[in-house]
Amino acid sequence: MELQLALDLVNIPEAIELVKEVEEHIDIVEIGTPVVINEGLHAVKAVKEAFPNLKVLADLKIMDAAGYEVMKASEAGADIITILGTAEDMSIKGAVEEAKKQGKKVLVDMIAVKDLTGRAKEVDSMGVDYICVHTGYDLQAVGKNSFEDLQTIKSVVKNAKTAIAGGIKLETLPEVIKVNPDLVIVGGGITGQADKKAAAAKMQQMIKEQTVTAG
Repeated sequence: MELQLALDLVNIPEAIELVKEVEEHIDIVEIGTPVVINEGLHAVKAVKEAFPNLKVLADLKIMDAAGYEVMKASEAGADIITILGTAEDMSIKGAVEEAKKQGKKVLVDMIAVKDLTGRAKEVDSMGVDYICVHTGYDLQAVGKNSFEDLQTIKSVVKNAKTAIAGGIKLETLPEVIKVNPDLVIVGGGITGQADKKAAAAKMQQMIKEQTVTAG
């Protein structure tokens, strides 16, 4: 089980400062969609250059022209690129094909997918690397989370790794860990804390303990 730090509300210098604080406790840095919109793929390049030992995920939430966008993110140094589960099958297959060519990985974000079970099975057969259940900001605001959704996809996904994102904090992490996803994605649960390093360290410790138990 790996821990991914999601950076959404920062510029490039702030992102680098923040990652410096927690780098020893995380596995993957996510350059969130708002950062990509504000800063472009330069943000991916800058963070990868600053932290070559960490994996970098570019949260492009691709919907179309997938091969091209995966190629561009790969050139910028992204190790993992996201595409939406609601995208066309051709787009997801195109993303996978280009990622394989570049030696990168594809994460399918299932945000707003209505038939989770059906779509997870379909996407799983396309050779994607991760399938992620995700409660977006707008639904988190009304108290929703993805914990049940994680159980749903865990029961049908055979090939891809599973991931969860959306509103995960120290208090709710045990509930997530119980379902044993491969990747836990945390944003404000770390970035919104006064002591970011301590929050990341505690989360890493809990994840490692569970991984040892499960192993």
